[in-house]
This record gives sequence, structure tokens and C-alpha cells, in this order.
Amino acid sequence: MSTPTAPEAGRRRAVLVVIGGLVAAGVLVGALWAVLAPPVHGVVVLNRQGERVKAFLGDEADHFFTSSALLVGMLLVVAVVAAVMLWQWRVHRGPVLVAALSGGCALAAVAAAAVGAGLARLRYGAVDVAAAPVSPEHRVHYVTEAPAVFFGHSPLQVLVTILFPAAVAALVYALTAVSTARDDLGGWPPQDERRLPTDRTGTADDAQPVGPQSPSR
Repeated sequence: MSTPTAPEAGRRRAVLVVIGGLVAAGVLVGALWAVLAPPVHGVVVLNRQGERVKAFLGDEADHFFTSSALLVGMLLVVAVVAAVMLWQWRVHRGPVLVAALSGGCALAAVAAAAVGAGLARLRYGAVDVAAAPVSPEHRVHYVTEAPAVFFGHSPLQVLVTILFPAAVAALVYALTAVSTARDDLGGWPPQDERRLPTDRTGTADDAQPVGPQSPSR
């Protein structure tokens, strides 16, 4: 493994580049998800008691899970690719870059969810059951509902969706770090890992001096 040279970009700039790039990737993922995620088709029905009831057609309710799984899957692809690419940025290998990677993936998930939900809402609108044009003469009104970005509305479900890609990215980076034999991961500044060639365990006082020695008297 060749010795790395001093990086042109400082550590702080590298962190900003990583986080900014991942957030931009999250925005693109959210926009692509809004195009690919399947909407949910349903109906608003006026029953015999005069109540408005919303129901889903067939197995359309499954699209809520499908759309959320699609977003998580796309974010996982970004997390894995980002971890592999950042490992190639050899001079900045280390815990600082891992923290930037994890934080950037979490922010990317937030950006993807926000952009995706916003675009889907603009595309399909919101279902207003109270304003649905149903009457005793026309009791059924077909509606299309925007897909969901989260598996549920509880804080834990939202938090898992945001942190899961960050955890996967950190895991991939850790696996690549384990595969290298150097303690400094080959980054900058390099560490001298030369060891005294000896077949036994000893201390520095046991090592023989290296170089020309004066003749014994």
C-alpha cells in the first residue's frame, strides 16, 4: 500500500462536502420516489345512515407499505454506495468521516421524505372526506390518495426510517475498515507501523542498538 499524500481539502471541508452531497442525493431520491411510488385508490361512500365512509379498493391499502419500503430501499442504495465511495477518499479515512457519513445519511432520509411527501401531495392532493361530492343520488366518489413515506405516524416508526440508512452506511464502512491491515486505515497522517523483528516478547530495553558499534575492550 502506497503512502498517502497530504490532503488538499481540510477535514472540516471534507465533512461539509460529504453532508452536502448526501443531502443533495436525498433530494433526488425524494423526487424520484414521488414519480415511482404507487398511489392508493379508494372511494368515499355515503351509506344508508347518511354517513361518509372512506374505503380502499381491493388491496390498494398495501401500497402504503409498498411506497414506504420503496423509499427505504432507495435510501439504502444511497447509503451503501456512499460508504463505498467515501472509503476511496483515503486521506480522510477515520471516525470523523464515519460521523459525517452517518449524519449525512440521516439528513438525506429527512430530505427524501420531505421532498417526496411534498411532491406526492402536489401531484395527488389530499382526500377531504367531508367535501367529497356524494349525495343520495350519487353515493360513491372515487379518490386517489398520495403514497406514504413512513410505515406509520408514531415517532418511533419515523425515527427508524431516518436512522436505518445511517446505520447501514456505518456498518458497510466498518466492514471495509476491518478488511485493512493498517491501524491508521491508510489515511493521513500515516503512522509508522514498523516493528522490531524478534521472535520473543520483550521491552525496548531488550532490543539491540542498530548501527555501528564501538569495539569492546
